[in-house]
Amino acid sequence: MIGYVKGIVTHIFKGSCFVDVHGVGYRIYIPALTADKLVTGREITLFTYMNVREDAILLYGFATQDEYDVFMLLIGVNGVGPKVALGILSAANPDGFRLAVHQKDIKVLTRMPGIGKKTAERILLELHDKIGPVAGGEAAAVGTLDASLQGIAAEAVAALTSLGYSQQEVLPAVEARAGRCQTVEELLKEVLRALGSGR
Repeated sequence: MIGYVKGIVTHIFKGSCFVDVHGVGYRIYIPALTADKLVTGREITLFTYMNVREDAILLYGFATQDEYDVFMLLIGVNGVGPKVALGILSAANPDGFRLAVHQKDIKVLTRMPGIGKKTAERILLELHDKIGPVAGGEAAAVGTLDASLQGIAAEAVAALTSLGYSQQEVLPAVEARAGRCQTVEELLKEVLRALGSGR
């Protein structure tokens, strides 16, 4: 199993990147928060999970050990595969997800890509005692979580859909960035930059 990959980022796509390790380019599937930390031409270390299937061997990578740990907990839940787990970590940061689990907030979970009510209930049941504490306490994550689901996030989604993007396409990018933006304009710039790098 490949524990981590350290190399030069050569390409950044929507949902993945190429990392050159001594002349070998690895395609690594990444969540939005990790994508935000990547810069083409710079070295990066990504904590990785290798998913071996009958038809493919896929690498999933994360900029922090925390994202990796939450990903590993998620794929241990019945019905949650790597693709869905990656979508969750693109829609919320690890502490935002932890907060939703601690508060048993099905409404927040079902707004994440690929999560229906039954899957959300399984996540709560299986992870409630495993997910660990929210860093800095629950109050520290409330603002990030709330901001990702309403206010400027809702305005940004409306503006982007009016430009021709689908809600499904923009929602993960908006929710992943809303917590650190103060205005709709700032959020739109970040999301458009992210969407542009993936096209």
